[in-house]
Amino acid sequence: MSVTVAYAVVHTEPPSIFLAEDIDVLHRVLALEVVARTAPTTLGHGAAEVRAALLEERWGDAVVGWIRATGTGVDVYDGKSVYTADDLPADLIGAQLQFTRLFDGGGPIPLRRVQ
Repeated sequence: MSVTVAYAVVHTEPPSIFLAEDIDVLHRVLALEVVARTAPTTLGHGAAEVRAALLEERWGDAVVGWIRATGTGVDVYDGKSVYTADDLPADLIGAQLQFTRLFDGGGPIPLRRVQ
């Protein structure tokens, strides 16, 4: 059975990717690993707003303030599936492929000869 996660892509160079078990944990990760590690001079006048949001544990507000101050984009995704080997058993993938859209109505599927 697949599990779901939340993740974020911070559009720095190179991009940074953060993965967490849910959106609440992801907000805390971004607050600690991205926002709080930023030099106050980088945030300029926005530093006070970001500090206040962090101290009040308003993680989302801290990230939004950081985005405004730095101009760096952050994409956040929630409820994405992580597939395991149990979800896609190697011995059944060939059988599953024949029922996908790509193979629907496209004529006969050439079979490989086993020698």
